[in-house]
Order: sequence, then C-alpha cells, then structure tokens
Amino acid sequence: QVQLVESGGGLVQAGDSLRLSCAASGIDFSLNGMGWYRQAPGKQREFVATLTSGDRRNYADSVKGRFTISRDYVKNTVYLQMDRLKAEDTAVYYCNSPRRGGSFGTGFWGQGTQVTVSS
Repeated sequence: QVQLVESGGGLVQAGDSLRLSCAASGIDFSLNGMGWYRQAPGKQREFVATLTSGDRRNYADSVKGRFTISRDYVKNTVYLQMDRLKAEDTAVYYCNSPRRGGSFGTGFWGQGTQVTVSS
C-alpha cells in the first residue's frame, strides 16, 4: 500500500521560510519521481516542483530561486525548502509520486499540508 504523508506546514509571515516533508512508503523510492503541487482556495491544483529518479529538478517559474526540492534516500523522504515566502504561496501543498511510466501530477498523492503566509 502506497502512503505519502506530508508535514511541516504552518502559518508564517511573508519573507519567512518553511520546510515541508513527505515521507513515502510502499514505493521504490529510489526509482520513483517525486513532486510537490499546491492548491489555493478557488484555484486548480498547480505544479510547484518535481524531482526525477535521475535527480533532475524542475520548478514553476513562480517559485524558481526561492524553493528547493530534495530527497533523502535513507529516510524515503522528499523535502520542499521554501524561502522568502510570499502571501501568494498560501495553499495546501500536496506530495505526488507518479506510477511507473506515468506523468507527474498523476498517480499517488498525500493528504496535503496547509501553508499560510500572512503579508
């Protein structure tokens, strides 16, 4: 059974930092890509960052230079370091891992963690 469990969200002020974590189980972590998506109230879920099994990183333009995705192969955990947070980063953040051969944004999802940035 695949489980993705996010943690690390919270309420912060603009300019602060947060680190989100996503602990994965039930997948071959070393072979699976991992990603972060977010959904703000009234908006569709959107891509934030992805990390392939070959450690290739991709970021949304809105977070490039501020967010960093990384993974710990020992802990089977993927992280999203978020610096210089802005009010528009407020959203529920979801961890994603596609099925083998699938695309990012499909497959397995976590339950989400709320990030609220006050201006």
